[in-house]
Amino acid sequence: MKFSVIIPVYNVEAYLRECLDSVLHQTFEDWEAICVNDGSTDNSAAILGEYGHKDGRFKIVNQPNGGLSAARNTGLKAATGEYVLFLDSDDWLESSAMEIVSKSLTDEDMLCFSGRRFSEKEGRYHEADQLKPQEYTTGMDYYNENALAVRDFAFVCVVLRAYKREYLLSNELWFKEGIFHEDNLFTPLACYYAQKVKVINDCLYDYRVRANSITTTGNVKRLRDLLGTANTLAAFFLPKQGFGKTVVCRAITHHYQSVFANASTGEKKELKGLCDWQLYREVSRTKLRHRLNYLRNRFAL
Repeated sequence: MKFSVIIPVYNVEAYLRECLDSVLHQTFEDWEAICVNDGSTDNSAAILGEYGHKDGRFKIVNQPNGGLSAARNTGLKAATGEYVLFLDSDDWLESSAMEIVSKSLTDEDMLCFSGRRFSEKEGRYHEADQLKPQEYTTGMDYYNENALAVRDFAFVCVVLRAYKREYLLSNELWFKEGIFHEDNLFTPLACYYAQKVKVINDCLYDYRVRANSITTTGNVKRLRDLLGTANTLAAFFLPKQGFGKTVVCRAITHHYQSVFANASTGEKKELKGLCDWQLYREVSRTKLRHRLNYLRNRFAL
């Protein structure tokens, strides 16, 4: 089996057929789709059953609702393919996506491709990001060159890569469950452990922006989770040696700054108690502006 496509599903009956059809109609046929029904209460389970009956390559797993990370982890445990693709159930793949990825792979841990966003509110596609085709011998070389580049489709999004399954499992690269924006934590760690990375400039993924989606719904838990991610990444990367850490420190600093910039006065009091200020201070050393923001966030009333 070449590809395992992991599709977490939760109450997306309006979009699910388009997602599943984009897998069913691939020009490349050596795949399985691990569809994890994460406790849906709408008609999603019935739609999954229909596709499972239609084509045995659709593997349906049902579980109580545990969130996106839990569903992805379940899918990864069930996967048997050489490479893993993550597909959100309100998005879709271009019909030649797997064929292009298969032809481009030469035993990389990660193969990275482009995507484009479709805005339901605007009724249009955004331009796909233009990527520089490149091969890297370490994931941190790839990270350092690309993580802070201005993009329409965020660098951290896990759906923009194919991952060698054995590499994910051997490095215990799982998604942290119960948090928002889990990609912000997963992707830097995945880059750290990767040995071979290739970038291609093919737009293979279509991301639907919905007004009521997880990524556009904000609350204080989202800020707490992002702060926890910043603390975790800082604690992980600061002691590491053998690569330049300027880029990862700046990215982590952006997380800290985003938390306090988007918090209300009352929320900031709670968040200050959760922040590891020593770690924040260390990662903010790469820019004067970041150091000033650190001081402002720590000591301002």
